[in-house]
Amino acid sequence: MATLKDVAALAGVSVKTVSNVVNGYAFVRPENRRRVEEALLTTGYRPNLGARNLRRGRTGFLALVLPELVVPYFAELAGLVLQAAQAHEWNVLIEQTRGTREGERATLASLGTHLIDGAIVSPEALEARDFGELAPGIPVVVLGEHSVDLPLDRVGIDNVRAAEEAVRHLVSLGRTRIAAIGAHPYRGTAAQRLRGYRSALAAAGLPLRDELVATALNYHRRDGAAAMAELLALPEPPDAVFCFNDLLAVGVLRTAAERGLRVPEDVAVVGFDNNEEGGYNRPSLTTVAPDKAAIAHTAVDLLRRRVETADRPPERVQTPFRLEVRESTGPASGG
Repeated sequence: MATLKDVAALAGVSVKTVSNVVNGYAFVRPENRRRVEEALLTTGYRPNLGARNLRRGRTGFLALVLPELVVPYFAELAGLVLQAAQAHEWNVLIEQTRGTREGERATLASLGTHLIDGAIVSPEALEARDFGELAPGIPVVVLGEHSVDLPLDRVGIDNVRAAEEAVRHLVSLGRTRIAAIGAHPYRGTAAQRLRGYRSALAAAGLPLRDELVATALNYHRRDGAAAMAELLALPEPPDAVFCFNDLLAVGVLRTAAERGLRVPEDVAVVGFDNNEEGGYNRPSLTTVAPDKAAIAHTAVDLLRRRVETADRPPERVQTPFRLEVRESTGPASGG
C-alpha cells in the first residue's frame, strides 16, 4: 500500500503538505494541492482511518438502532445516517430490534460489547428504567419524541402538531367522519399522533368517536388493509382516514379499491412519513413529510458533539415537517 512518503516523493512536496491535503486543511498552495491530488490518484493512497481514529481516541464506529428495516421510513433514514456519518469518518453498525421492548432492551445491553463511539437509537417501546441497561459511558442520541424523560440528546419532529395539521386538512375538505389508524398500546409516537388527531377534531367541533380509532399492533400494509375493512363495516363508515404511517395508508387504499370506493371522492386518505412509494401510488398519497435528512444530520452532529464534550447539557432538537398534498385528498365534494 502507498504511504504518505510515497505520495510526497511523487508530488515533490513534504510529507506534512500531503498530510494537510489528506486532512482537508485549507492553507495549502493551489499548485501543491493539485500535485498532491494527482499523486494520490496515481499511487492509490488510502488513509489508515483505524490508526487515525486511535490517535483521536475514537473507534470510528457508531451504532444505529432501528425497529424495522422493512419499513421504508427506517430504511431511508438509515441511508441518510450513513451519508451523514461518512462526513465524520464514522462507519455505522445497524441493529434491528423489531420494535419490541424485549428486543430494544437486549440491544441496549449488547452495545457495550461493541467497539463504538456512541449510538443513535430509535425506540418504540422502551421505558425510562430500560436505559439503565445501557453500558456506562456510551453516548446516545434518541430519535423521535417519546414519553421517556431522560437526560439524553434527542431529535425529531413535533408529532402532535403534525397530526393536527393532517387532520385539519381533512376537515378543510368538509370531511366529518374522520378515522385514525395506528393507535398502539405502547408506541410513544402513536400516542402523540393520536393526541394531535383528537385535538384537531375538538378544535373543529367534531365529535370524538372511539369506534373511528383503529389499533394497529404493526405498521405494515396488511394492518392498514385489515383496519380499513373493520371501519367500513361500521354503520357509519368514515369519509376520511388519517394513518399513522404510509404503509398503513397503502393498505387502506387497497381495501378501498376492493370495496369499489373512490379516493378521494368517497374517502380521503392521509399518511405519515412521505415514503417514496406513496408518491408513485395511484392515487398518489397525501402525507406528513418529516425532513428525514435534517433528522439524520442533526442526530449525527449531536452524537459528534456528545463524543467531543461528554458533560455538556443534553439538547432536544425539533426538525421541520410539511404536509405533502397529493391525489388521495384531491378535490372532493365533502362528507
